[in-house]
Amino acid sequence: MSGAAKIEVGILGATGVVGQQFVALLANHPWFRLTWLAASERSAGKRYGDLPWRLAAPLPEDAARLEVQSTEARRAPKIVFSALDASVAGEVEAAFASAGHIVLSNARNYRMDPLVPLLIPEINPQHLDALALQKRQKGWRGAVITNPNCSTIFLALALAALRQLEPEKVVVTTLQALSGAGHPGVSSLDASGNVIPFIAGEEEKLENETAKILGRFCGEKFEPATLTISAQTTRVPVVNGHTEMVSVGFRNAVAHEEILVAFETFAGRPQELNLPHAPRRAIVYLDAPDRPQPRLDVERFEGMAVQVGRLRECPVLGHKFVLLGHNTIRGAAGAALLNAELMHAEGLLN
Repeated sequence: MSGAAKIEVGILGATGVVGQQFVALLANHPWFRLTWLAASERSAGKRYGDLPWRLAAPLPEDAARLEVQSTEARRAPKIVFSALDASVAGEVEAAFASAGHIVLSNARNYRMDPLVPLLIPEINPQHLDALALQKRQKGWRGAVITNPNCSTIFLALALAALRQLEPEKVVVTTLQALSGAGHPGVSSLDASGNVIPFIAGEEEKLENETAKILGRFCGEKFEPATLTISAQTTRVPVVNGHTEMVSVGFRNAVAHEEILVAFETFAGRPQELNLPHAPRRAIVYLDAPDRPQPRLDVERFEGMAVQVGRLRECPVLGHKFVLLGHNTIRGAAGAALLNAELMHAEGLLN
């Protein structure tokens, strides 16, 4: 957008962990300018800079000066990122879409809606064709576009790279960071030195959302992919970074080298268009036998690439590997921002 005015954007749920990550990622963005912040009544009317800031990155001065608004559409810019909690996101996002706003949501409420794209730009940009159905069937003057659950994004990217090899069965176990639970999140007595083998709704998200993402939009509805996924999810005492242990069975015999090539050559529209927050490589394979690790690797590639390692034989399904993604960047705020960048590049934010 050299020489052009930047597009004004806002954030719903700006005071939470993901909302703050939106603020940080939008600082000095080449296409978007943050002009509006909204949060609950507890924060509305306060100066954003006077509220607790929980990221290591400094609070941008322009954002600090903004007054936090209530979650009402009347003064918001047309483009709004939503980091709202699911308990309120459904009603608020629908109200914004009805009023003509384009809502790029990190909340779960509309992910499995048959009229709403569940978007990962490298995988299913054609699912944006469903936006025309929202106008016709929901009567919205605007739109809602969702990004998947954080763990789903990482798994779906890895499986999308392998689509040409025809994966049929997947078993995945996650080790999910504490920041995925928001703030204050899991209590220290529960988290310290412990593994919590249950995260409400996460297993269903991995199984169902991945099938929708890897499926196709056929003009009137989404047809999910037919692969079978069995997921187990755990919470572990890591600050940032979701690790996933994945085993994959393919329709036909697949060589180790074919999988490596598929990972190393995988790319999509964000890479073709050189979008501002697109990683140069969506998947980075690490050769070291003890990588990826959250402490060493999660901040690499600006948190936007999925890192894969330990590809080896699985005696049950055929092949297995470990992957890692930054749950609040590529798994949340960065995912929605990349969706907005793709839509702008494709002329869909007008």
